Amino acid sequence: MEIKLLEKGYKANDKLYEDFVKNKLNDKEEYFSKETVYLREAPDFPIYMGRGSEVQKKRDFLEAFRIISESYLDIDREILLDERFWHSLLLTKKRDYIIDKYPVVLDNKSKFHNVVLKKFDWENYIYKSILAAQYIHDTITSEEDKVRYYEQIVDNLDVYNYIIKSEIFRNDLFLIHILDIIEELNLSQILKAQIKGREDLGDDERYGRRVIFEFNKSYPIVLSPMLEKEELKKLFVEYLGYYYKGMINVEENTSVEENAFA
Repeated sequence: MEIKLLEKGYKANDKLYEDFVKNKLNDKEEYFSKETVYLREAPDFPIYMGRGSEVQKKRDFLEAFRIISESYLDIDREILLDERFWHSLLLTKKRDYIIDKYPVVLDNKSKFHNVVLKKFDWENYIYKSILAAQYIHDTITSEEDKVRYYEQIVDNLDVYNYIIKSEIFRNDLFLIHILDIIEELNLSQILKAQIKGREDLGDDERYGRRVIFEFNKSYPIVLSPMLEKEELKKLFVEYLGYYYKGMINVEENTSVEENAFA
């Protein structure tokens, strides 16, 4: 499959959205550069999980992880993480799929940009899915374990987002260690919870975000991405304790909700 790459500056083209809606974009050479990328295959997968029920979001994430793992990870990494490549693929080859699954893109240009031309960083759902698929596929051998880790990523998406937001934590073993710690200590619900009674923090601070914040703040004095899991676990519990006043027993791998001791 040949993918013609869009000319640089395509996002600023006022006519691009109109031509996408009218299905005329592929007919106009002025949108495209002379660069091309060739793919063996490019199956459809969910590209946006910002709407819908939690069940549907999880289903879409897991489908995206699976399809990317099976069909896209052999692409050169420089291309795989290139915004222009993905936007070119979506606009030229995935129009029908996008309109069918995300008809909201036809409502206005803003929604189109949010779903299709979203900046390719940690907030982009394709970007999130690529990193998840790559980290788990490259590190975990058992298919059963791969599914388990994929589910843990979705169940702890807030923590995952804050991990991939920082370049120093974009590390497969660090992510897997963190997921293992959360599961072993049964911390998932606690980490998602909003921190109360801390006016010095933001309006919507979560325990998990603050733990990753503390890891970030301590780097490079503490090289957390390189630590073994048990060392990381002790730090994780210590940093969580800066904000969370419930009981966490590292030896017994248990946690008790904060309000149980109110």
